[in-house]
Amino acid sequence: MASGGLQLLGFVLAFLGWIGIIISTAMPQWKMASYAGDNIVTAQALYEGLWMSCAMQSTGQIQCKVYDSLLKLEGSLQATRALMVAAILLGLVAIFVAVTGMKCMKCMEDDQVKKMRMAVFGGVIFIIAGLAALVATSWYGNRVARAFYDPFTPVNTRFEFGSALFIGWAAASLAILGGAFLCCSCPRRETSYPPTRGYPKNAPSTGKDYV
Repeated sequence: MASGGLQLLGFVLAFLGWIGIIISTAMPQWKMASYAGDNIVTAQALYEGLWMSCAMQSTGQIQCKVYDSLLKLEGSLQATRALMVAAILLGLVAIFVAVTGMKCMKCMEDDQVKKMRMAVFGGVIFIIAGLAALVATSWYGNRVARAFYDPFTPVNTRFEFGSALFIGWAAASLAILGGAFLCCSCPRRETSYPPTRGYPKNAPSTGKDYV
């Protein structure tokens, strides 16, 4: 009963992490323009994401522009895109696999060992998806931080971490944690011991001693 609750908790956490990865991938706020300079006065906020760049005016109006050509993008941005999309697809596969192995589902009830192994396999895929998203967001954040502290970067072109990065880090952590909980439902191997040998019973004494 306890393993079933842990399994359900792990699936819920991993599913929420997968939803967060999708949201983070679609958001344009992967990095936002920094206004740390002394003499910077602007009436708009600039954001850049994996698929588009946006400018929000002081009136609240947002204008976004999708990147024109895939070939003109930086290789690191293309790799980040690929990792996030791979994390989403892996999470989708993990959901179907883990649901099949959940104790509350009626699939594969005739073989409980295989059923639990399916849940564990789904947890492993969730962990891989979380690691892919974690690598993508950390790599992107590292590039933003290096460009920010680069003395050759103009002050008016520096960017800081956007909200999509923080959502991506949290979502990746949830996916990894949920996958780990699912893996904790791994069936234990039963140790087989050799059958115990019975000791022969003593023959009843006849009262005669033989020399």
